Amino acid sequence: MEKYELLQTRRELHQIPELGFQEFKTQKYLLGKIEQMKTDRVSIKTWKTGILVKVTGTASTQTIGFRSDMDGLPIKESTDFSFKSIHEGRMHACGHDFHMTIALGTLEQIIHHPIKDDVVFIFQPAEEGPGGALPMLQSEEFQQWKPDVIFALHIAPELPVGTVSSREGLLFANTSELFIDFKGLGGHAAYPHLTRDMTVAASNFIVQMQQIVSRGLDPLTSAVITVGKMESGVVQNAIAETARIEGTIRTLHPETILIIKEKLEKLMRGFEISHECKITVDYGANYYQVYNQGNYVDLFRHCMGENDITFIEANAAMTGEDFGDMLKEIPGFMFWLGVDSPYGLHNNMLNPNEDALEVGVKSVINTFYALSNERA
Repeated sequence: MEKYELLQTRRELHQIPELGFQEFKTQKYLLGKIEQMKTDRVSIKTWKTGILVKVTGTASTQTIGFRSDMDGLPIKESTDFSFKSIHEGRMHACGHDFHMTIALGTLEQIIHHPIKDDVVFIFQPAEEGPGGALPMLQSEEFQQWKPDVIFALHIAPELPVGTVSSREGLLFANTSELFIDFKGLGGHAAYPHLTRDMTVAASNFIVQMQQIVSRGLDPLTSAVITVGKMESGVVQNAIAETARIEGTIRTLHPETILIIKEKLEKLMRGFEISHECKITVDYGANYYQVYNQGNYVDLFRHCMGENDITFIEANAAMTGEDFGDMLKEIPGFMFWLGVDSPYGLHNNMLNPNEDALEVGVKSVINTFYALSNERA
C-alpha cells in the first residue's frame, strides 16, 4: 500500500471501533480489503468475528504467523479528528486500528512478493476483553493453519517514530480482572445497628486487600492489586445493601497470581463473618504473560538494524496482553512500535503519529523475510 492508502485505511477503521466479539463492521471491512488483494495463493477462514488469511510460500518449510488485534474500547473519544469514532462511547484508544492497517499493508506486499515460507495473518477479536486469543488458538480453524513461529506488535505512544522496542523474556505481566460483589442489609441512615452496611464493608476490604501484596508476598516478588471502580448505595440517607468493586491483579510470575487469589478468598470469608454479609468474586478475563523467546528477539534486533529502524531495549511492564496465550504454545515474540503520541494508551485523546504506519509495515515485512531465511 502507498502511504495515502495506509492513512485512508487507518482512518476508516478508526471510525468504526467495536467491542470484543462484536467486531462485525470491522470484519466486513477487512474481508472487503482482503478480497481485493486475493490471488490463487491466498486462502481465507473466519472464526467468530476474527479472520485468518494464509498466503502460500514459494518453497515452504514452515508457517510464520503475524497477529493483529481488532477490537476497540468502551471510551468516549475526545479528539477533534475529522475521522473520529462514529460509534458513541467506543474508541480505538489502544491502537488496534494501527495494528490492522499495518497487517493489511504487509499482507498486500506478501501476496505480491511471496516469501519462501507460508504466512498466516491472524486478525484476532476481543483482545481488550474477554480475551480472544485463547479460544481462537484452540479453534479448529486456527489449528488447521497453526504457525510454527508467531509474532505481533503493539504501538508505544512514548517512543519516537522510527523506533521499535522489545526484550528477551518477560515483556508483559500476568493479569486478571477482579469483580467483587458485597450483599448485606440496607436500611435507614438513622438506624445503622439494624443494617449491614456494604459501603463500610467494601471500603475496609479495599484497604485490607492492599496488605496482601505488602505483607503476604515476598518483597522481591512484583505484584499489583488495583481497584479502579467502586459502587455502593442509591441515596445519601440510606445505608447501602450492596457494593461492588472492580479492579485488576498483575504479577510478573504466573504462580503469584494464584497465591493472591487464594489470599483474597480467605480475606473474603473473614469479611463475611465480621460484616455479616455475602461476598462473591469473578476474575473475569485472565491473560498469561507475554514471554519472548530470546533467539527471535536477537534476530529481530539484527533485522531492524539492517533496515535503518532503531531498536531500543524494552523494560518489562505490568501491562497485559492476551497474545501471551499464543506465545505459551507457539514460539515467537512481541515488540513495541514507536508512534510518538502526547497521550497514552487507553486515553480518549490518543493521537499516534501516522508516519509510524510505514515504519510498522517495513518492520513486519522485514521480520517475515528474516524468519523465513532463518530456515533457508
